[in-house]
Amino acid sequence: LHLTVLDAIPETVEEATICYGETYTWNGKTYSTTTTESITLTAANGCDSVVTLRLTVLDEIPETVEEATICYGETYTWNGKTYSTTTTESITLTSVNGCDSVVTLKLVVLPAIPATVEEATICAGETYTWNGKTYSTTTTESITLTSVNGCDSVLKLNLHVLPPVPETIVEDTICAGETYTWVENG
Repeated sequence: LHLTVLDAIPETVEEATICYGETYTWNGKTYSTTTTESITLTAANGCDSVVTLRLTVLDEIPETVEEATICYGETYTWNGKTYSTTTTESITLTSVNGCDSVVTLKLVVLPAIPATVEEATICAGETYTWNGKTYSTTTTESITLTSVNGCDSVLKLNLHVLPPVPETIVEDTICAGETYTWVENG
């Protein structure tokens, strides 16, 4: 008897890594979870040959959300772009492990605060006090304050000073014992 023992065929291991949400096809089957699976094939010399798949699915990368708030009239720069309106925008980047990483901007632009205008009228010779200052002439003045939401709030004074009313002198003459009726005064 001449018996020949063929050398053992070492197991072949196929290592693969995919990102969460991707699939991997091996030996006619599709995989989407971390898996170790072996199959036995027949080698060219007729002996068994074991092939093993070791598939690793990387953890899902949670979305990163950047929330920002700006005042009306301001701008916000994100990812090289400048925004001035309420916006939600996402970009997909590649993480260090080669998988997709989603980053989302949620930008809120606060509404414009209309200027508060105070209209006032005084007579010539009177004074008007506003914002700690006293005025006696026709004036338009504005101040900018910070509102509760951190944005600019404009207060404006429109002060009108009426011109002086000229004194009217009525001169008339009557004789002693006569009466006089002043028409304008009744």
